[in-house]
Amino acid sequence: MAELLLLADPTSIRFHSNGTSLAVEFASVAALTSWLDSAGLNDPDMLTAEHTDTTDDGRAYRRMNAYPTWHGWEFYASATEYTDPAPPLDPSTVDRLAALAVAR
Repeated sequence: MAELLLLADPTSIRFHSNGTSLAVEFASVAALTSWLDSAGLNDPDMLTAEHTDTTDDGRAYRRMNAYPTWHGWEFYASATEYTDPAPPLDPSTVDRLAALAVAR
């Protein structure tokens, strides 16, 4: 089990109270699918779900859920990634922040 979790590089792991399942959160859909592949859990019949949507503040995201099992353990694996990149800071803001940092 430790090797399986070490392969994951998750952002969080939570054990469920039933003692046989855990929730594993990943930083990206690519990280989740990579873990499923490297751990040998990417069974074509595994239950998965994937969707895209927007948050209340209008940011677009992609979410994937996967529910593999391993030696009686049930995993609730999920990943959410924002699909619209954050715009870069405008040059004026960068200059003002740099000046503030130098002044301190």
